Amino acid sequence: MRIGFGYDSHRLTRNRKLIVGGVEIPFEKGLAGHSDADVLCHAITDALIGALGLGSIGEHFPDDDPKWKNAVSTELLKYVVELVHMNGYNVTWIDSTIIAEEPRLSAFTGQMKEALSGAGMPEGRINIKAKTNEGMGFIGQGDGIAAFAVCLLQKI
Repeated sequence: MRIGFGYDSHRLTRNRKLIVGGVEIPFEKGLAGHSDADVLCHAITDALIGALGLGSIGEHFPDDDPKWKNAVSTELLKYVVELVHMNGYNVTWIDSTIIAEEPRLSAFTGQMKEALSGAGMPEGRINIKAKTNEGMGFIGQGDGIAAFAVCLLQKI
């Protein structure tokens, strides 16, 4: 078995769609980033890459490479899930937490699990929690969103 940990955060900005967990969330701001800036997908992707011992998401999808400009993060996740399988593992469990003061994301976690399962992980093996930061820090002030994820891989 292998365990991986991932983290990501992005600033909120105007004139961008808010995509979290592969789901477009109605909100007046979106996340700034080179790709679609989906913090949840990025945290999960980073956890999977870490569990394989293959570095980090930034090494595989650098933000200074025009190839990844406006990339759809669920597609990056799908590629990494295939990499997990090519290395002889299955995704046994994903546990994740999104931290956002607003918008409230708990109503969207079911849709997120469904969207993430499209990347090749069974929906029943994905857990998503949505929390606030109780008004503290850049997240609590409504300036950004962060996500944490852990994964468990099992040898096939």
